[in-house]
Amino acid sequence: MAVADTFHHWSIFGQGVILCLIQLGGLGLATFAIGFTLLVRRKLGIREILIVSESSGGNMLNMAFLLRLVLGFTFACEAVGAAILMLRFVPLYGTDGIWPAIFVAVSAYCNAGFDILGFVSGNSSISAFAGDPLVCLTISALIIIGGLGFVVVQDIYESKIRPRFHHKDAGKLNFHSQICLRVTAVLLIIGTLAFLVLEFDNSMKDLNFFEKLNAAFFQSTNTRTAGFASVNIAEENEFTKIISIVLMFIGGCPGSTAGGIKVTTFVVLLITVISTIRGREESVILKHRFATGLVYKSLTVVSLAIVLIFVDAGIIAALNPDVSMLDAVFEAVSAFGTVGLSANVTPQLDWISKLLLCFTMFVGRVGPISFGLSIMMRHKRGGDSILPEGRMIIG
Repeated sequence: MAVADTFHHWSIFGQGVILCLIQLGGLGLATFAIGFTLLVRRKLGIREILIVSESSGGNMLNMAFLLRLVLGFTFACEAVGAAILMLRFVPLYGTDGIWPAIFVAVSAYCNAGFDILGFVSGNSSISAFAGDPLVCLTISALIIIGGLGFVVVQDIYESKIRPRFHHKDAGKLNFHSQICLRVTAVLLIIGTLAFLVLEFDNSMKDLNFFEKLNAAFFQSTNTRTAGFASVNIAEENEFTKIISIVLMFIGGCPGSTAGGIKVTTFVVLLITVISTIRGREESVILKHRFATGLVYKSLTVVSLAIVLIFVDAGIIAALNPDVSMLDAVFEAVSAFGTVGLSANVTPQLDWISKLLLCFTMFVGRVGPISFGLSIMMRHKRGGDSILPEGRMIIG
């Protein structure tokens, strides 16, 4: 969704500023809420605890350790990713390939989607490397790891990795981590198959089968939350764009560098719908039931997101008659999910639409509930009264 090519439009200093902002945004609200508060007064207040809990998937235990893990793991992943990308970029472009490798690695892990590969002839985003598994799979791996969430990473370390160092048996991942990992895998597979089938003879027609499979997986990964593109989004079929919209809307996992409503919210509502259809009173998955408050919270997130997206899309379509409604929705969802993909529409939009998309990105990154919580906390009123139950016919 960049309005100008990052490489040609910005100087090295400007690119450095962008990279710093990407890094700060990727580390997230939880990291800054914990780190800054502990630095200033060594104690978290109720407001910080609630916002951190919302941003980190409800995990409020051992926050100082989580902060150290977030920083250490983030920089380690980015360093490894940059080193692998240098294996491709340095032989091709010499020392000029070092900075792009670092920039793309950080951008990928933070799910930003910015690149500075505009100097590559005929390239648009990562299209020049659509058939290169070293580049595409490295970027995809960084995006997936960044999109899993720091709480999941901490759980994997505590349950699976740390016991090995002490010659103990690996433990079982907690319920949150199991849901995040399983749903992420399912969405990646479904997205890959969908892109491969729908775009086989369209936007991927110039690639061989294995390159198409590589590009399909890359697009499935990026559509979830990042903004790189190995094919021309504007050339995609309308049904492909609809699938992209759904994947962008779902996004990544809570407490991660990703946007969207989050996979956990999607699972809660999906299982609730299935349970309701089956006539069950409770939503159950993996021998766990979802609390009623969690269902309400998930419904609130999705409702606020849908309202914001369609208001955005309506305003964009009204102010830009040349933009189709589907592309307007695509832009709005991409902004809310902080994905950054565009059907080559963003540069054509008027300034009001661009500002609206910026606001949508901000709300999408912070989270609808966290955004509302930060505003409404001081206006919270007591609710000790017991009110009569309201009965209505639904459906």
